[in-house]
Amino acid sequence: MNISNRGLELIKQHEGLRLQSYPDPGTGGEPWTVGYGHTGPEVRQGMTITQEQADIYLRDDAKWVEDCINENVSVPLAQHQFDALCSFVYNIGCKAFGASTLLRLLNEEHYEAAMHQFSRWDKAAGKVLAGLATRRKHEADFFKGEQGIA
Repeated sequence: MNISNRGLELIKQHEGLRLQSYPDPGTGGEPWTVGYGHTGPEVRQGMTITQEQADIYLRDDAKWVEDCINENVSVPLAQHQFDALCSFVYNIGCKAFGASTLLRLLNEEHYEAAMHQFSRWDKAAGKVLAGLATRRKHEADFFKGEQGIA
């Protein structure tokens, strides 16, 4: 499967667009982030990009996210479920997703129980972040099929 435009909009909404690099809100430093939440070895403090580069980074990053989900999820997904997982994995990374209870429950076909796992991922550096709590609610709603972008 591939992320839809609505899934990309979900990521954009929660990542926000920053054309100047910024530190991780949980750590106050690494990893540095730019665009729509893009991290990588090329992103450094003081870096500035264009809107076009931000869109390219997002499309490129969506590829590893899609690959992660397609390789780890063994049950059928509706597009809205896949899109919700894309936003989730984009934020937490493939390794954390691969070890998550959410994935285990999903692969056991416990879709509703898996949906309730999104809310457990609302912390950074051990602290609940309001923005993450909101994001997880939107991802869970998207997963459920309530696909409005708030």
